[in-house]
Amino acid sequence: MTSSTPSDGSRRRHPSVVPNTLQTFAHPSEQLFATLLTIYGHPWVYEPYEFPLAWSERGVPTSGFRPDFYLSEQHLFIELTVLEQRLVTKKNRKVRRFRDLYPEVPLLVVYRRDYHELLRQHDLRADGRAA
Repeated sequence: MTSSTPSDGSRRRHPSVVPNTLQTFAHPSEQLFATLLTIYGHPWVYEPYEFPLAWSERGVPTSGFRPDFYLSEQHLFIELTVLEQRLVTKKNRKVRRFRDLYPEVPLLVVYRRDYHELLRQHDLRADGRAA
């Protein structure tokens, strides 16, 4: 059984301060998005922190959310949601929980339609090549 929030206030001691230093992207859309951020001069870090969303009775995180990008100059986290609709519902639930627990942390969610519009504006295909 998990509680919705820890009773000892440990939420403020998280997120993890150990950055994710690997540049292995979970999906090709993330790699292409990273390239566009770089082209436009936005320094970014890929999945740098995990924010806990649920805790055990002992206060140990049991569920978390790791936004895809952090733009340090804008102090903004970005989450790409280019999944099939059946998978988006679960991610939206995590995003709502994240926003409830961390209202002070700015998060921009880029949905599939917005992502494809971005590609269209740059004359790119989903594989990153010119259309």
